[in-house]
Amino acid sequence: MSSRTLYDKVWNFHQVKELPGGSTQLFIGLHLIHEVTSPQAFSALNEKKLRVKFPNLTVATVDHIVPTSNQQRPFSDPLAEEMLTTLEKNCKTHGIKFHGIGSNSQGIVHVMAPELGLTQPGMTVACGDSHTSTHGAFGAIAFGIGTSQVRDVLASQSLAMNKLKVRRIWVEGELQKGVYAKDLILHIIRHLGVKGGVGFAYEFAGPAIEKLSMEGRMTICNMAIEGGARCGYINPDETTFKYIKGKEHAPKGQEWDRAISWWKSLASDSKATFDDEIQLDGSSIEPTVTWGITPGQGISIKETIPNPELLPENEQQIAKDACKYMNLKPDEPIEGQSIDVCFIGSCTNGRLSDLQEASKVVKGNTVAAGIRAFVVPGSQKVAKAAKEKGLDKIFLKAGFEWREPGCSMCLAMNPDKLEGRQISASSSNRNFKGRQGSANGRTLLMSPAMVAAAAINGKVSDVRKFL
Repeated sequence: MSSRTLYDKVWNFHQVKELPGGSTQLFIGLHLIHEVTSPQAFSALNEKKLRVKFPNLTVATVDHIVPTSNQQRPFSDPLAEEMLTTLEKNCKTHGIKFHGIGSNSQGIVHVMAPELGLTQPGMTVACGDSHTSTHGAFGAIAFGIGTSQVRDVLASQSLAMNKLKVRRIWVEGELQKGVYAKDLILHIIRHLGVKGGVGFAYEFAGPAIEKLSMEGRMTICNMAIEGGARCGYINPDETTFKYIKGKEHAPKGQEWDRAISWWKSLASDSKATFDDEIQLDGSSIEPTVTWGITPGQGISIKETIPNPELLPENEQQIAKDACKYMNLKPDEPIEGQSIDVCFIGSCTNGRLSDLQEASKVVKGNTVAAGIRAFVVPGSQKVAKAAKEKGLDKIFLKAGFEWREPGCSMCLAMNPDKLEGRQISASSSNRNFKGRQGSANGRTLLMSPAMVAAAAINGKVSDVRKFL
């Protein structure tokens, strides 16, 4: 009986050859590009007078630099306009499909590709963005790459890679009401550490994972990289197939039946051998909030800020740095900490279900005085669907701003930024120093519903009191 993981199977299917030194030349089935990490790669191709090897396997969109308040061209930021214009020109020159503003399919690259059916089980997916791990939710092997590797994929549709070990993270039970995929992945990263996944691919499995929607699964895999794992994946099942069916690029007719049969065969075998296994109880997880400067510094809403002196010795210094930077005192409750800005969006939590859950909290309430709160849909399709359900009106009535799609304040390569020492309640994925546009700005990561609760109360709050 076979004892291979999905990772083993997909890797072997895409292996071109073994390279001197032990790495593998790996064929890339789907290459996603955007305006930030592709210009230098195209320049390198042009210098060598090379063409894109398989332009039909590369797909482009624009997300990082686009303004979300006014997307009329030309952008007010000349550099942003130049980056977008360069991407448009490169795509036209090389025959690459570009999903631009006004196309009805533009959005954050990790939101728009799945909703178009581009991401499918058994693929290898690469993109010049670390959160490419998102696509592993479909049973794909997906990882972020650097600009020089973007060049390599454009030129050869392959990469030199070292095979990772595989750790299975088995989550028992069922998440409580008011606990979401974001809480689960923050809990996992807290448990294993931000470097715990270095050298590993994470296979997320177990009853709590199987009960998640595809959008919840994307949230989990999106943040695998924040735990140090270059990719994370979930075995494809009926939830996966239901999500893909009927999408623009999904197989049709007899091809669909053949695809289903093949996709089912990709799941890790029941006797699969893993390099490491971890088991967690999903039913014991509470709404989780980061208090520090890494995604691993998270605690439940009912806990207090850790006392650095009581942590393991190797965690004490960064905990002291975090308390000082965040201006939080050890042993104080995280619940009730004041905030200035509330951001709902990003490739982690900018999908329709995220906005729906947050809207349930917001409906009938009002954003607290002095709080700036805004919603940024992850794509034009998300924005359209949300408007059809009236979600925009719920948020606007409560005092939120409703924006156009883009990465927005997740990384602030656009006008959406924190100012000075502002502190945000954010549904994004990173809380590093200065991540959201101000060198001194501070970020508390949490689920979209928790962000909504914080906006209403003007402070970190337990969303379960709203449900």
